Amino acid sequence: MFFLHVVNYLTLENINKSYGEKVLFADLNLTIAKGQKIALIAKNGTGKTTLLRIIGLEEAPEGEKAKILVNKDIKIGYLKQDPFFNPEYTVLEAALDSENKKIRAIKDLELATLLGNAEKIQAAVEVTDDLKAWDIEARIKEILGKLKIHDLSQKINTLSGGQKKRVSLAKILIEEPDFLILDEPTNHLDIDMIEWLETFLSAQNVTVFMVTHDRYFLERVCNEIVELERGELHVYRGNYSDYLEKKSLKVQNDKVNLDKHKKLYKKELGWIRKQPKARGTKAKSRVDNFDEIKTKAHQNLNDDDLTMEIDMARLGGKILELHSLKKAYGDTNIVDSFSYKFKKGERVGLAGSNGTGKTTFIKLLTKEIEPDGGKVIVGDTVVFGHYTQDNKGLNESHRVIDAIREIADYIPLAKGRKMTAEALLETFLFPRSQQQVYVSELSGGEKRRLHLLRILIKNPNFLILDEPTNDLDIITLNVLEDFLTHYKGCLLVTSHDRYFMDKLVDHLFVLEGNGQVKDFNGTYSEYKIAQRESKYAATAEAAKSTSKATTAPAIPQEPEKRKLSYNEKKELENIEGDIEKMEKRKKEIEALFMDSSMSGDQVSELSKEMGEIEKNIEEKENRWLELSEFA
Repeated sequence: MFFLHVVNYLTLENINKSYGEKVLFADLNLTIAKGQKIALIAKNGTGKTTLLRIIGLEEAPEGEKAKILVNKDIKIGYLKQDPFFNPEYTVLEAALDSENKKIRAIKDLELATLLGNAEKIQAAVEVTDDLKAWDIEARIKEILGKLKIHDLSQKINTLSGGQKKRVSLAKILIEEPDFLILDEPTNHLDIDMIEWLETFLSAQNVTVFMVTHDRYFLERVCNEIVELERGELHVYRGNYSDYLEKKSLKVQNDKVNLDKHKKLYKKELGWIRKQPKARGTKAKSRVDNFDEIKTKAHQNLNDDDLTMEIDMARLGGKILELHSLKKAYGDTNIVDSFSYKFKKGERVGLAGSNGTGKTTFIKLLTKEIEPDGGKVIVGDTVVFGHYTQDNKGLNESHRVIDAIREIADYIPLAKGRKMTAEALLETFLFPRSQQQVYVSELSGGEKRRLHLLRILIKNPNFLILDEPTNDLDIITLNVLEDFLTHYKGCLLVTSHDRYFMDKLVDHLFVLEGNGQVKDFNGTYSEYKIAQRESKYAATAEAAKSTSKATTAPAIPQEPEKRKLSYNEKKELENIEGDIEKMEKRKKEIEALFMDSSMSGDQVSELSKEMGEIEKNIEEKENRWLELSEFA
């Protein structure tokens, strides 16, 4: 008989944590073993970051029995929300600040190269040769390149928070730790970087514990999800699809149990009221249990979907028109001669790599900045709701409820009904008790959620959301998505959350750089498929052109390349069609994932099929590249 040897990396026992009277968790236990890729899900403000800091040994738990057991033979890498570097370091010095001899050798080589010192370059090359560190250099350059860290001589103190986060992520990945702790690793990454990172982490033999709101990332990287809910941890084996299925079953079971507790509470309450003050031992025991029954009977399990129909201001025939729009900053061209007329109910996504000017484009639409050429015409009936990334207008000394009431006391619903400021806050996961706390006491994610509600209660009919998903937890995102699904006005969204974009928009403006804006009719996933197909087509055309150019008679100067056999030619011809079919099926499955009526078995089967398809596409692409070399 064979036994599977499990290597534990970290164990938490009887972990407690509270701030004042607020208990985040009590007697919490968790074990993380080698090979696990775990995601932590929780509402903002319930202790997610605190638990991450405890696991990363940055914060001590409370309680005499609390224990944190860490495997001494492993190396840990911890990506924080706000990483710290020596401000006088260059990007190169920060990214390669390591005790690893090979990494230090490459750092010395790169520094010598930047300085152009031939003597130091030669010495560094010899050290790199002795340590056989050239494979490390290739990995370092790949990681820095994929995270778009190019100016290695730039000082750390000149970087934005997002750039520092990318340098920190690069540093951790370069060091190849055994155990990665990642706090929102996809924040401040553009979609190309996110897709590279999920492929990188999936392929690496590394153990991961992370917090992220990116559900495609969860789906493709994680094999286990733990949810921190009401101070307790609930473990769900599998990826995000498996979590949704198992969570749904748990919610149904909890509702059945809650119903039982309510009936028992009603019965016991009747008994308590009938009983005289003098009671026997058995009666006293029953009274002591009454408080526990009462607590269970009054649990709030209200995580239902949001179904409120906003009665927004009427939109006229003329909404928003862009005529030959132009904008540039120095040599950077943001938009060049772009025209478009928005129609009622349009749901547009704004896509593009970091630095292409998405925020600038939005400010042109709202007339916060003036174009260099062309016109922006806003209809008389348009009421913009512009959500920005800076929590603009939030007063830290206000209470949560007052932060909403200073905008409006209620939001109008269909058929003359109203939703009060208190009810709106509750809908977006601010219970009545939390509405009385000061804004300064909220977590970063809670402040962003409150900022969003200040926009929504203005009842805009043209909603513009600039990165609304940053720092929002998955539970809040589900509520927001449901609200926006029922929203009847115009919607313009820019987000690095591919799941969020695919679910809400069916049309894209893609900022491709150098002022070019592509008007694409489809979702982000459909755009990526089209982009990949275009790339294949261009490569195939280039291969054909090269083939034609080399058919002229000439005396070969070097040994002739191997030619494809008849069967290999046939295989090459069929590969593109095979990839196209698989991409089509992949697109169909992604659409099916949006259907909430699917059973757990169906979701599980589709997840397996999706995994097989992605694996087969990669194999076909590699084979195509291999054969096209000899075509």
